[in-house]
Amino acid sequence: MISSEQISDIQNRLDSLCQFLSIKEKEEEIEKLEKITQESNFWDHPDKAQKTLKEISKIKIWTSSFNRTKTELDELIILEEFLSEGESSDVEVEKKFHSCISLLEDLEFKNMLSAEEDNMSAIMTINPGAGGTESQDWAEMIMRMYLMWGEKNGYKIKELDFHKAEPAGIKAVSLEIEGDFAFGNLKGENGVHRLVRISPFDSNAKRHTSFASVFVYPLADDSVEIVIDPSEISWDTFRASGAGGQGVNKTESAVRLKHRPTGITIENSESRSQLENKAKAIQLLKSQLHDLELRKNQDEKDKLEGKKKKIEWGSQIRNYVLHPYKMVKDLRTNHESTNPDAVLDGDLNPFIKSYLMEFGQK
Repeated sequence: MISSEQISDIQNRLDSLCQFLSIKEKEEEIEKLEKITQESNFWDHPDKAQKTLKEISKIKIWTSSFNRTKTELDELIILEEFLSEGESSDVEVEKKFHSCISLLEDLEFKNMLSAEEDNMSAIMTINPGAGGTESQDWAEMIMRMYLMWGEKNGYKIKELDFHKAEPAGIKAVSLEIEGDFAFGNLKGENGVHRLVRISPFDSNAKRHTSFASVFVYPLADDSVEIVIDPSEISWDTFRASGAGGQGVNKTESAVRLKHRPTGITIENSESRSQLENKAKAIQLLKSQLHDLELRKNQDEKDKLEGKKKKIEWGSQIRNYVLHPYKMVKDLRTNHESTNPDAVLDGDLNPFIKSYLMEFGQK
């Protein structure tokens, strides 16, 4: 039987979230923006109009989730009142209670993704560590893992740049992951991933350890203003690699951008158009510069607050052990799974959630 205290606890948690997420302020902002969309000249500037509609949509993610939870709570309170009058049953109240708790926990988890950049698309680059074929194969396994995770969670993923390795695996790959909270969910995947297994490439069937690095950063959109001095960048063009036959790009449409002040190098072969690849490379450079600024601001904030962060780019974050026992363990949160096959098939949400609950936005 559901008690009044349990319902009161939900009310208190929802009230706290209303304050933390600035729901009233968000609703006022939506009202202001929607008035702009009703102006007769709204579509005179299509780019600006689309930006306004996108902003409304982003804010409504929060207000809609909150209001849906509040409606469920109001219905729960009414059902409890009806129960005392004999007009509803314990089963109805309990069913509504669990539905309300589910929505509340989903909203509390979204609160871990309330940083401004969390709802941006994500760019992920994967590179093998030292170790030749072993690490190259492991890098391709990681790519497959994230592709399957994206498919299972409704994200749209496309390759921006891909370098096949011989005799197996990949030399490098860049992926764009598009969808709600893509960066927010994947920001904890930054770092070195370590694999222990019996090598399929070793005729003596010895155990090998392989490493691959994953780097994730938010894809800057129109709301991010970063000015790049053309004199500080240089360009190279080359043919995109492929699997052969029609897959090989026969023109030098792939581009390599180098940003001298930071040393950032970006390659893009997404399109057969060199101009489109250059435009995308500039966007990716802006995104990395934006990410550097975010990291700098976070470091300064941590110093002011006296925090000592355990999370650093380049550190080993997760072990995937396939022999002599089976286990995947996150070294930051100590979250474990004894089913590495499922994890490598994209079952990453428990690891993502455990990271965000410990290190995400409070």
